[in-house]
Amino acid sequence: MDGRPLLAVVAIAAATSDAAHPTWDQWRGPQRNGYWSGELPIDLDALRPAWEESLQPSYSGPVTDGEAVYVTESVDQSGERVTAFDLATGKRLWSSSWEGAIVVPPFAAANGSWIKSTPALGEDSLVVLGMRDELVCLDKTTGAEQWRVDLASRFNARRPMFGAVCSPLIDGEAVYVLGGGGALRLSLSDGATVWRTLADEGDDDDAFSSPVIATLAGVRQLLVQTRTRLCGVDLDDGRVLWQVAIPAYRNMNILTPITEGDRVFTAAHSGRSLCFRVTRDDGSWRAEEQWNQKVQAYMSSPVADGKTIYLHSKNDRLTALDWATGEIRWTSRPMGKYQSLVRNDSVVLGLSSGGELVAVEADPSELTIHSRRQVAEDSWAYLGVFEGGLLVRDLNSLKVFRY
Repeated sequence: MDGRPLLAVVAIAAATSDAAHPTWDQWRGPQRNGYWSGELPIDLDALRPAWEESLQPSYSGPVTDGEAVYVTESVDQSGERVTAFDLATGKRLWSSSWEGAIVVPPFAAANGSWIKSTPALGEDSLVVLGMRDELVCLDKTTGAEQWRVDLASRFNARRPMFGAVCSPLIDGEAVYVLGGGGALRLSLSDGATVWRTLADEGDDDDAFSSPVIATLAGVRQLLVQTRTRLCGVDLDDGRVLWQVAIPAYRNMNILTPITEGDRVFTAAHSGRSLCFRVTRDDGSWRAEEQWNQKVQAYMSSPVADGKTIYLHSKNDRLTALDWATGEIRWTSRPMGKYQSLVRNDSVVLGLSSGGELVAVEADPSELTIHSRRQVAEDSWAYLGVFEGGLLVRDLNSLKVFRY
C-alpha cells in the first residue's frame, strides 16, 4: 500500500471511460459487469444496518434508481410480486402482483421454485421476467402494469423446466431478453416483438445466461450466451454476426460473459475458461480463441479490470486469471457455493450463497482478504450497490446497509 488509509484509497476509484449513470438499475449494475465507479467498503465491520423488510422468497437481485429500491417475491407458491420501497426510510411505496408459479424438478429443488430474474429499470418503467416466462412491464412510480407478454405462448415454446432466469436488458426503447425459446427484442412501449433469433437450440432452448451490450470490432452488438454457444447479434435486426460453440456439462452455460476491448471471456460448467478475440475483415466476422484453461465455472459471473479476471469457480474458490494469457495468479480457499461479485478499481466484494460478505483487494499479485462479515443466511440474489450503501436480498428479507 502507499501509506494512505485503505478507505481513502477505495474512495478514489474512478469511473471507467464507458461508465453509465451511477445507479444499480439492472443485473450486475450500470454496465452489467459488476463494476461500481464509486466507493466500496473495505472494512465490513463499519457497515451499519439501515433498515430491513421481511419478504417471501426470491433470488432476484434488488435494483434502485437512487430514490426507491425494487424487489421481487414468489408469493405463497402461486404468484409473483414486485414491491418498491423508499431507499432512505424503507417505507413501502407500492406493490404489483400477478398469478403464476412453477415447481422445478426435484434435483433442482435446492435452488428453489421462486423468481430469479433481476428486474431492469428504464426511465419510467420496470421490466421483470417471471418464472413462467412472462415478461411484465410496470410503471416504476406507481406499479401500474403497462403490459405483460407470455413469451412461451407468443412463440409456442415450452415453459422453462427450471423457470425463466434471464435478467432483461433495457436499451433506449428496446427490451432484450432470452425467453420464448430464443433471443428477443421487444418494444419497451408496448411489448411488441421486433425480432426473434437463436431459436434453434432444440431441447436446450431455456437459456440460463443474461445478455449484455458490447462494442466488438467497432460494432455495438448484443452479446448472447445460449445453452450451447456464445454469439454476437445485430441490435437492429437480430442477425447473428458470429458464434462459437461453448461445450459444457449438460449444456449448463450459466454465467454472463464479460468483455475487454475486442476480447470476450466466458467459463463453462464442468468445462473450461475461454477467451476469444472478435474480429471483422471485409464484413466477415470471426471469434478466434486466444486461450483456454482448466478453471470451471458454475453459476457465478466474473468481474474484471483491464488486466485481471476475478472468477468464482465450481470448486467454490475465488481465482484471479490473467486477461492476456489465462494464467492463474492466485486461488482462494473455498468461499461458498456461489458468489455475487462487485468491484471498483481497488476492491472486490463477494457475497456468498451462505450470506458471508468478503472484501478482497483487487490485486493480481496476491490474495488479500481485508474483512469478512455475515450479512445474510441464504443470498443467491445478486448484491446491489448505491451511493454509500449495499442492498442484500436474503431469501426472506431485504437488508439495507450504509457505510
